[in-house]
Amino acid sequence: MSLLAREFRLIRFERIAAWLCLPLLAMLQAWSLASQSGQAAWWAQVGALAGFFLFLDGSRSAKQAALRGWWFATCWLASVFSWLYISMHTYAGLSAALAAAAVLALAAALALYYAIAAALYWRLRVYGFMGSALLFAACWSLAELARGQWLTGFPWGAIGYAHVDGPLAWLARWVGVYGIGAVAAMFAALLAFVLVAVLGYIFGRFISISRLPVSGPRMLSAPAWLLLLAVAVHVGGVWQRAQFASADAQQHSQPVSVALLQGNIPIAEKFDPSTGVIDSLNWYGEQFRQRTESLVIAPETAIPVLKPDLPIEYFAIVTEPYRNGEQALLTGIPLGSPLTGYTNSVEGVKPGGEPYIYSKSHLVPFGEFVPPMFQWFNDMMDIPLDSFSRGAVVQPSFEWQGERFAPNICYEDLFGEELAQRFTDANQAPTVLVNFSNIGWFGEGKVIDQHLNISRMRTLELERPMIRATNTGATAIIDHRGQVQAKAPRATVQVLSGEVTGVGQGGEASSITPYARWAGVWRLWPLWMVALLTLVLVPVVLRRLPALRRSYQ
Repeated sequence: MSLLAREFRLIRFERIAAWLCLPLLAMLQAWSLASQSGQAAWWAQVGALAGFFLFLDGSRSAKQAALRGWWFATCWLASVFSWLYISMHTYAGLSAALAAAAVLALAAALALYYAIAAALYWRLRVYGFMGSALLFAACWSLAELARGQWLTGFPWGAIGYAHVDGPLAWLARWVGVYGIGAVAAMFAALLAFVLVAVLGYIFGRFISISRLPVSGPRMLSAPAWLLLLAVAVHVGGVWQRAQFASADAQQHSQPVSVALLQGNIPIAEKFDPSTGVIDSLNWYGEQFRQRTESLVIAPETAIPVLKPDLPIEYFAIVTEPYRNGEQALLTGIPLGSPLTGYTNSVEGVKPGGEPYIYSKSHLVPFGEFVPPMFQWFNDMMDIPLDSFSRGAVVQPSFEWQGERFAPNICYEDLFGEELAQRFTDANQAPTVLVNFSNIGWFGEGKVIDQHLNISRMRTLELERPMIRATNTGATAIIDHRGQVQAKAPRATVQVLSGEVTGVGQGGEASSITPYARWAGVWRLWPLWMVALLTLVLVPVVLRRLPALRRSYQ
């Protein structure tokens, strides 16, 4: 067989391998966000992305790189939020075919960000291992940032969440989940280059970039860069953990006892006046009157109807112990009227105070508001309460027992840069974060574990504990180091009783993390600028300064 024929066979084999292997790698990356046990698997994420990078860097044109980026991202994202199918088909009444098509269409549309990023990397890639790793991290980060912010943003499944238990977790307080994702992308690229360089050296062929022969020194440079990055992360983690231990030793705040209510009201019945509404009012009303903890918290829409639709005096009766006793209550409830609009809200009641109201700011597209030009799609589904108004991004916290409890509803805890805006004034910054959720719409599987890990990442970024009251799970108490202190079994009727200790009650400036400082003021613009500058500077430096370029190799 001629050399040219063998080359064509190799190219054809690689193309087939890419289309077959990329979906498997994509599913592995999706799995890494919440494994079978619910834990994040950082090593699987890095390995999956390294596999994708091998096929990306081996592309023979920008078009092929874009197609591979799109195919990988479509499979990955469809696997991440496949639970959307349950909400649309099981509960909203959309046909199985249309629901599946809608999930795939959303994944395919969001994957366009990664297709552009892949083509951009292929166009800008350079000869040096570290330079290429930096460029890949920058391109990947731009795709993640665009997905997380543009068109209201849907950053669910960002790769940084796979590292909530990993060696990169300590970086959250500095650069947030997107910064962690950038470092993870660098690790993935360098790991891929190690494999490429070793195989190229063994078989006498360099199977990436310009496909040049690989010398011994060049083969060693890839693992050297990988080892250097790993050592830097490890040393930084050791130093940061020592700082954590010192700071925690100085914490002497008194804990607040809390009761987190998990009603497990079936979603199919929750808004039915003859079944779910009655069950909700009876069970939550009974718990409101019986609990003895200092703070009682009920989940999103625990009270599923507007106050005018409640039985006469119901709300006054069930909240009487909190208006005239020594306890406080926070409960999810829809509020509003046809004139003022409706809000997905939390109402707080405590002795001697005016009712506290928090209204959700970041609404769920299709579920809580209808995007322009998509009313036809919502008309095909049966979705209650799909026309909410937005609350302000920054709203006062609920003050109780010396703590400032800051609510966020459902997937608002997915947007760390928005929560960070509450930390610009250390004296008014939250000391405890509180998530109110009802994600029973999406089943009882991996969505619960994914959402719990998202909340854990917020506690690492902002260094505040988070308590979670949900309808079906995960109802949990998370400390300010991202560790789950207590968790109720999912999909069961439960009351999780425990204690939470806030951070920063005295308004100490030192209690505000670097991430909260810069993201609270500039949101995610610093990450955008760093990524864009990397795309500009790395090719210029490595291509115009040969001596420096050789030092990178």
